Amino acid sequence: MPYFDLPPMISKMLSVAEDISDLNFTVGRPPQVEVNGKLLAVPIRGMESLKPYHTEIIALSLIGDNEEAVRRLLQSGSVDISYSLPNRVHFRVNIFQQRGYYSIVMRVIPSKVPTLITLGLPPHLGDIAKLRNGIVLLTGPTGSGKSSTLAALIDQINEEMQYHIITIEDPIEFIHQHKRSTINQRELGNDTPSFALALRAAMRQAPKVILLGEMRDLETIEIALEASETGHLVFSTLHTTDAAKTIDRIVGVFPKSEERVIRTRLAQTFRYIIAQRLIPRADGHGRVAAVEILKSTPRTREYIERGESEGKSLLDAMNDGQLEGMQTFDGVIEQYIRNGIVAHEDGMMFATNPHNLLLKLSGLGSSDDIKDFAHETIFKN
Repeated sequence: MPYFDLPPMISKMLSVAEDISDLNFTVGRPPQVEVNGKLLAVPIRGMESLKPYHTEIIALSLIGDNEEAVRRLLQSGSVDISYSLPNRVHFRVNIFQQRGYYSIVMRVIPSKVPTLITLGLPPHLGDIAKLRNGIVLLTGPTGSGKSSTLAALIDQINEEMQYHIITIEDPIEFIHQHKRSTINQRELGNDTPSFALALRAAMRQAPKVILLGEMRDLETIEIALEASETGHLVFSTLHTTDAAKTIDRIVGVFPKSEERVIRTRLAQTFRYIIAQRLIPRADGHGRVAAVEILKSTPRTREYIERGESEGKSLLDAMNDGQLEGMQTFDGVIEQYIRNGIVAHEDGMMFATNPHNLLLKLSGLGSSDDIKDFAHETIFKN
């Protein structure tokens, strides 16, 4: 690079704070780090405001001699790659074009595979490791912790079961060591040209468990359903906001004429849909995961197969299914607010139905406080 070396710059950015989740390089802004959901500028001499050639040089340095990554970047305008500072930290990197310039976001991947306990997730999710087949979906926006939760679940299976596990990722994030299970990790671009091809190949590679980084299109979803129907346990992710919308998203990918068949297949194969949102803690120390859990039961399978209706929604089933291990976002957020884990305002921002949650919390303060807060958070716009 002409006048700066990338590893020392990244090291300086990482030293700014603990719990850094991302590094951000965007033209017209200084280098930035994201801490607890907020971007902070990092002063780098000569880079107070990044120029187009800065981000281009950084992008090329990250890509190195990966010709396939260069091809994908030029062809589609974005590319996912991995990058590491030796013996220190691993990154999932996305390089993309915007307004003719390159921008880069580097997601920090912890060197140690997390556990359900360290992630603060409900311990009964560990039951997933004992499943024999079906589909388990992790959903939520980018940066909501889906990959970490998947890694924790795969690691628990690795600890407890003697299985062959295949992961298909874009890119590989957490590096799993062989424990009781044998794990083969394939990376899009380096090891396979597409999720669909790798997933079809996996059907011939005798895995018990398949982790698919993302169900992006009809072909991939179809093969994932087929894999779960033929005795495999399939894990994957979708960028949907909650459990109910995940069902709608999958069904909506297929032609309308196939809706009934797809609903039946999905009802029979899904085991869990876990949706996540990360909310800032009230004490300012990081974020806490709010987790919505939809579990396969006779009732939820019926609602998926026949479609939701008044009084027969998946939300109703989750609200009534606490003894079966189900929970909703707003139910979890309500408890977080009552226990002082998250602030009232932050909880409302992440709620699925802020108005209903506000009514449930009405005993927390005076009626005037509730009215003022309702006006500010719900009716302002």
